[in-house]
Amino acid sequence: MKSMKLTGIREMQMMEVPEPVISGPYDVKIRIMTVGVCGSDIHYYTKGNIGSQKVVYPFTVGHESAGMVVETGRDVKRVKKGDIIAVEPAMWCGKCDQCLSGRHHTCRKLKFLGCPGQAEGTLSEYIIMPESSCFPMPENLSADHGSISEPLAIGVYSVKKAGETKGLKAAILGFGPIGMSVMLALKAAEADSIYVTDKIDERLVIAYSEKATWTGNPLKENIVESLMKKVPEGIDVVFECCGQQEAVDQACEILKPGGRLVIVGIPEFERWSLNVDITRRHELSVQFIRRQVGCVEPALEMMSNGKIDVSRMVTHRFPFAATKEAFDLVASYGDGVMKAMIDF
Repeated sequence: MKSMKLTGIREMQMMEVPEPVISGPYDVKIRIMTVGVCGSDIHYYTKGNIGSQKVVYPFTVGHESAGMVVETGRDVKRVKKGDIIAVEPAMWCGKCDQCLSGRHHTCRKLKFLGCPGQAEGTLSEYIIMPESSCFPMPENLSADHGSISEPLAIGVYSVKKAGETKGLKAAILGFGPIGMSVMLALKAAEADSIYVTDKIDERLVIAYSEKATWTGNPLKENIVESLMKKVPEGIDVVFECCGQQEAVDQACEILKPGGRLVIVGIPEFERWSLNVDITRRHELSVQFIRRQVGCVEPALEMMSNGKIDVSRMVTHRFPFAATKEAFDLVASYGDGVMKAMIDF
C-alpha cells in the first residue's frame, strides 16, 4: 500500500509499505478516506520534534482521520464492515491508574497516531485500530466531519474544563482550527460574548462570520488596550490556542480578578512564564489541556443535530499525492488557510 512518510525536515516521500493485517480480536482495519492537517503534524514536518518526541525517519504523521471499515476482528461489536467511522487517534491500555480513573488521555502507556516512538500516523491507505478508537458516524455526516471531530472534541473538552461558560465573556487568542473549535463549543454552551485574536486577517473574517463579538490582529493593534476598552471589567475566561508566550501575557492582563486561563496551544518552547504579580493578586486560575477525553461522541452528536456547524473550517483540499503541498501551505499560513483536508 501507499504511505506518505516524512524523510527529513520539510521533506516527505510516497513509499510502498506492507498492508497491515488484523492480529487481535478487537482490531479494526480501516481504509482511510480523509486526513486533516494538524498543527502538531506541522511541528514534526518543520522541526522534527515536539519537545522530547523526536522523529526517526522515515515516519508517517497524521491523526485527524475518517475512513471505512473493511475488516474486523472476531469480537468487534461497535462497528462493522462498510461503516464510515471517525478515528480517535489515542490508544490507551485500560489498566493503569489513569485509565481506571477515567483519564484515558493521560494513560501511562498511551500510544498516539503519528507520534514518534508511539505509533505511525494515518497518511497511509490502510491502518489498524482498536475497536475503542472507532466511532460510527451519524448518517447525516460526511468523512470530513469524522476528521474534524478530532480537533472539535478538543474544543468541546476545553470548554468543559473551563467550567460554566453560559452567559460569560470569553476570549480566544489564536484562531486556527483549535481556536475555531473552542469558539464553536462556546457558542453551543451559550457564552454571552466571544472576543477573538489572530495574526491572519482571513481567519478573523471567519471568526466574524461565526458571530464573534470582536476581532483583533495583534500585529496591527494593542490587544490588551483594545479589549480593556471594550470590556473594562475584564474577561471571565480566556483560551490560549496558539502556543505563544505573548498570548499568555495578554491573557493575564485581560482576565478579570478570579478569571480562568485555559492553555490549549502547543508551544515550540519548553517553559511557560506567568506574571506572578497579576496572577497572584487577581487570583487567576490556570487549566492546561491535554487533548480530550470522552468528547468525540458529543462532538459528533452536536455536528449531527446542528448545534455545531463546521462548514467554514475546511478551506483547502488536496489529493493524497499532493500531501507535501498541503503541509507547505499550512506551515506558511498561506492563502488564509484554516484547515487543509487530504482526500484519498
